[in-house]
Amino acid sequence: MIPRGLEHRRVNSPTAVILVTLALAWLALIIGAPLATVVVEAFGKGLDAFLAAFREPDALASIRLTLLVAAIAVPLNAAFGLAAAWSIARFEFRGKAALLTLIDLPLSMSPVVAGLVWVLLFGARGWFGPLLEVAGVKVIFAVPGIILGTILVTVPLIARELIPLMTEQGADEELAATTLGAGGWTVFRRVTLPNIRWALLHGVLLCNARAMGEFGAVSVVSGHIRGLTETLPLHVEALYNDYDFVGAFSAATLLAGLAVVTLVAKTVLEQLIRAGQAVKPAQELAIP
Repeated sequence: MIPRGLEHRRVNSPTAVILVTLALAWLALIIGAPLATVVVEAFGKGLDAFLAAFREPDALASIRLTLLVAAIAVPLNAAFGLAAAWSIARFEFRGKAALLTLIDLPLSMSPVVAGLVWVLLFGARGWFGPLLEVAGVKVIFAVPGIILGTILVTVPLIARELIPLMTEQGADEELAATTLGAGGWTVFRRVTLPNIRWALLHGVLLCNARAMGEFGAVSVVSGHIRGLTETLPLHVEALYNDYDFVGAFSAATLLAGLAVVTLVAKTVLEQLIRAGQAVKPAQELAIP
């Protein structure tokens, strides 16, 4: 275990300098170079060509659909993540290990397979496809299928942020509030939620970034109908396949910008989480 106070000690040895330099060079090659390429190609024909790419009806439709899918998938995953974390961290029940395995399953599953699952269930020849067709409900090659595919691949992100934290925190504060007469909703709103707020925001941030950038599962269930079922990542692929490189890279700058904003916000939230963990023990020690 690293002694307290030495976690961030500077190491000036030549070996450490070489390792840090190699790490920075590797990150510049793997992350910096692709981002720079996107920006250079997007502005390769000037600002007017860059802005013209966002005036196309298909581009605007893909942006609206991406925002719609994220606006639906992220709150649903947040609600499930809170419920799953609460039940797993606070209660012992049969099937707990199976529930944890199911939550982690999308992380080990190919997104293409995640999309194929919905096709096998709700496609024209799927288990429920004929019944939905009779009812006039369209899931595959429509917005509901895109939302389902996005939810499936992003469902573990928020739950996995909350479960370790809530397990470590324990239920002492919640039990104390219950003993004092607080109801379930009051305990959640005034005790549980403040303790997990930064981790919840961290999970929501990652879930939103993944939902907006998802390609594999959405590609399977969308049908690639321009102006109707193409999200922004699919729109980038379509433009690139049509040799509209400026349009493709211009649209890609939005996704790259989302990645940068997510990285900055993630760093800020992690600092807030560490600050909250450092303040709480100090407050406890100050109690007479």
